[in-house]
Amino acid sequence: MGFDKMGLTEPILKALIDKNYEKPTDIQHSAIPHILKRKDVLGCAQTGTGKTAAFAIPIIQLIAEREKRGTKPVRLRSLIVTPTRELAIQIGENIREYSKYTHIKHAVIFGGVKQNAQVDRLKGGVHILVATPGRLLDLISQGYISLNDIKIFVLDEADRMLDMGFIHDIKKLLNLLPKKKQSLFFSATMPKNIVALSQQILNNPVKVEVAAVSSAAETIQQYLYYTNRTSKKNLLNHILKDRELNQVLVFSRTKHGADRIARGLKKEQIRAQAIHGDKSQNQRQKALKDFKENKIRVLVATDIAARGIDIDKLKYVINYDVPNVAETYVHRIGRSGRAGDEGIALSICEPEENEYVKSIEKLIKKKIEVIDNHPYPQTDKPMTEAEKKEWNKEKQRRKQEFFANRKKNRRR
Repeated sequence: MGFDKMGLTEPILKALIDKNYEKPTDIQHSAIPHILKRKDVLGCAQTGTGKTAAFAIPIIQLIAEREKRGTKPVRLRSLIVTPTRELAIQIGENIREYSKYTHIKHAVIFGGVKQNAQVDRLKGGVHILVATPGRLLDLISQGYISLNDIKIFVLDEADRMLDMGFIHDIKKLLNLLPKKKQSLFFSATMPKNIVALSQQILNNPVKVEVAAVSSAAETIQQYLYYTNRTSKKNLLNHILKDRELNQVLVFSRTKHGADRIARGLKKEQIRAQAIHGDKSQNQRQKALKDFKENKIRVLVATDIAARGIDIDKLKYVINYDVPNVAETYVHRIGRSGRAGDEGIALSICEPEENEYVKSIEKLIKKKIEVIDNHPYPQTDKPMTEAEKKEWNKEKQRRKQEFFANRKKNRRR
């Protein structure tokens, strides 16, 4: 069934044609009809499946049908809450494109920048608001936002929201929202705490589940390089000698590591930038813009910063650090091979990460193809005392960053 058979209006269909959307993805096909019927939806879908369009398109249509053009004042009818500013900006960009032939107004608010421009946008009136939890609660407390007229509430990336320590903020929001509303809840995974939270939000929901997190897109080719910790940098440089890898997203486990990788690549005359939570919003947006426009060849990102990076036709992802959570691997490589395109995911594994690879292969139920024809193979030689010292320092940095991020997120 195509978009034209889903009950969508002409202005939205015209915008989808402009975006070259030919047919809905599985999550769009399953969710859009239920949302248009004003049902609550519990959606489970991994990154790269077209989830944003699955809720944004019907929301725009429902509000456009309800709010006549020129009606004053413009009331806030839909709230979309998401964990990171990158993801909020991405959702806002999609809403702008899907709604361009309608009268719908929207705004995006997030922390880490001055609030003046965001407040001015809100004062002009918006129908749809995309927000991160901290800035949203802040502007509510200042009296700039009222949730009294909300008809549709969306909680996006719920699992990441809880991982980042936003559970208390979400509970505060739930108390501020009207009891009578349509609620949409999307998460890549459905552990017990996520199910419990969904039960607090949804009323007799329709469950929509596609492409479980244990599966990567079939269009993504996965490869694995075994090497030593001290050889990772050289192996990355060796891989990037292949000029066919012209736009590459590299994942680092820590902010410190992301900066170090980017500096090392620049020394090799490879145009690279790092993106993570300690960068200013302007720095992050510039790096992302430069990457999309191919002004830089490599973008080095941490997992939290990478949520919301949505780049059309991105083909290459490299795991410089193999993630210690198997589901994170699926999220990472899902940045490539989006919307049916081909993707290639390369992982560089040091001895201390061998167990992580086993966990990943158990989750995805397949062996990752190993590339052993390279100049920096993994050896059984134990780490030197200097390497052990550096490894322990790195583990301590990771621990500190984890708790610092949770504390920062609670303050926002």
